[in-house]
Amino acid sequence: MQTTQDKARGGAFCAAVRKLATLWALFGGVVLLLVVGINMVSVIGTLFGMSFPGDFELTEMGVAVAAFAFLPFCQVSGANVTADIFTAGASPRWVARFTFLGALVAFVFGVILIWRMFHGLIDQRAYDYTTAILAVPIWYAFVPVLASLALLCLAALCTLIEEGRVARGGDAHV
Repeated sequence: MQTTQDKARGGAFCAAVRKLATLWALFGGVVLLLVVGINMVSVIGTLFGMSFPGDFELTEMGVAVAAFAFLPFCQVSGANVTADIFTAGASPRWVARFTFLGALVAFVFGVILIWRMFHGLIDQRAYDYTTAILAVPIWYAFVPVLASLALLCLAALCTLIEEGRVARGGDAHV
């Protein structure tokens, strides 16, 4: 059931994107916890003269996947870095206009990154690039990164819808 807040903030589509972005960020958190676990095992193993081959490789791939997984959530929740000192005295309408502009930039960069990262995935796969120690295909990390970027574009689209309404003098933030 759609709540009044969901209707005011962009409808069922944006509510679904918000929920998906939250779940995807939790996935990113789990990946990051696994990276921490790998590093803990590596450090503890080093103390006892044992090694964990490929810990750097898994850390690189895991942190990249996790960082991209957080981007859509930051967009839909308004948790991106902002310079509030410039907007502290601005009206809600002007803040919405700046947020709209930021969402437009996020959308454009998301589309550009999807385009280039997709070609990167194709290249990584075609040339069969793997990590040096574990021989994990590097293109594996590109798949969740591309999913994150697609979700970022959807999140930016929701922000554009919501803030565009406020910037034009429509519904205020709820």
